[in-house]
Amino acid sequence: MKTQRFGIPFLILSLGLVLFFLLNIRLGSVDIPLNAILKSIINDPSVQDSWRIIVMDFRIPKAITACIAGAGLAISGLFMQTLFRNPLAGPFILGISSGASLGVALLILGAGIFGGFLSAMAMEWALPIAASLGAFLVLLSVLLASNKIKNTMSILIIGLMFSSFAAAIISVLSYFSEADKLQQFIFWGFGSLANLSWNQVLILSLVFFVALMYSIRLIKPLNSLLLGENYAKSLGMNTQGNRTQILVITSLFTGVITAFVGPIAFIGLAVPHIARLVFNSSNHKVLLPSSAILGAIILLICDIVAQLPNNEITLPINAITSIFGAPVVIWLLIKKKKIFI
Repeated sequence: MKTQRFGIPFLILSLGLVLFFLLNIRLGSVDIPLNAILKSIINDPSVQDSWRIIVMDFRIPKAITACIAGAGLAISGLFMQTLFRNPLAGPFILGISSGASLGVALLILGAGIFGGFLSAMAMEWALPIAASLGAFLVLLSVLLASNKIKNTMSILIIGLMFSSFAAAIISVLSYFSEADKLQQFIFWGFGSLANLSWNQVLILSLVFFVALMYSIRLIKPLNSLLLGENYAKSLGMNTQGNRTQILVITSLFTGVITAFVGPIAFIGLAVPHIARLVFNSSNHKVLLPSSAILGAIILLICDIVAQLPNNEITLPINAITSIFGAPVVIWLLIKKKKIFI
């Protein structure tokens, strides 16, 4: 399918991404003028020290994290919906997020299981390491199962079973945990784009771009899967190998993002549908970049709403993504009345 006709929509989306990125940096409990933001970036001594610290140490890392998390989750959701040919599939369907949550629960609620190993680590790395270990164990289990099972839908069921198992363990830990520990775990479950250091943002960015570059190689296999695995095999595709690669890339996106920012709802499930409906296409050469840009824009907007400009209160990002996203998707579906899956 030719993609030249999508040039103007992509230009509009790119400009929108830049606009909301700047708005995300400017708005917050302290309203910082745009010229002060630019001066902070170039380290102009005329700008207030407090503004420079807010912009460089808090807001820019947060805005970059929002872009990476939104894009990564949207791409993961697109891959899962195509692989399983299921419009309700999302990045968390493999149980990777549940594994990350279990790792954090063991660290916070199960005091001592991971504590000894992580005690020597800087506290800023404790939660990401625990979440990454949990996500990796689930990923390893899913990959082992995928090599034994040829039916793609069975992998979906296995992922759901991992999620149920992790949720059960977390429930037991929650029941016996102290109130302050339980509150800490609940706050992590709300999701947060803030409080990441530049070192954490750098690692998150590196993993994201490696996964993104590899994702581009999967465009052709993903397009062939739209017509079913049998059709893909008739084209000479290695469906087993492609399926494994799709699972690994999705897990890499989802696991790392969840490890650093917590579970973020809605983005992975709904953004691919919005991309299909807006661009009226099922070609992954169009859907992959459009989903990534739309995911970044929507998460930036949700973060702007969550931080309540000119107010010290910050709402849970998970609540905002669902409140904002669900009506938008319902409206689009009613208007277009078609999903390209």
